[in-house]
Amino acid sequence: MTQTITRPALAYLTTATTLPAISVLALRVAVAVAKWSERRRTRQDLHKLDAGGLRDIGLTQAQAWREGQKPFWRP
Repeated sequence: MTQTITRPALAYLTTATTLPAISVLALRVAVAVAKWSERRRTRQDLHKLDAGGLRDIGLTQAQAWREGQKPFWRP
């Protein structure tokens, strides 16, 4: 299972230590790219589920299709 840094963790990291501005920017970019990658992968996996798998997670075919059509940058 992948784990991404959430906004509170990033806020703690940037306030608990004195990081240069470029480091803070690099962290924010890294977090955004990790979230985008996870969204893309999970949406691709959603398309691979059959009706039984979708039923297990409580989604219909239409809901899964709509979620899968979102671009990776949209939550």
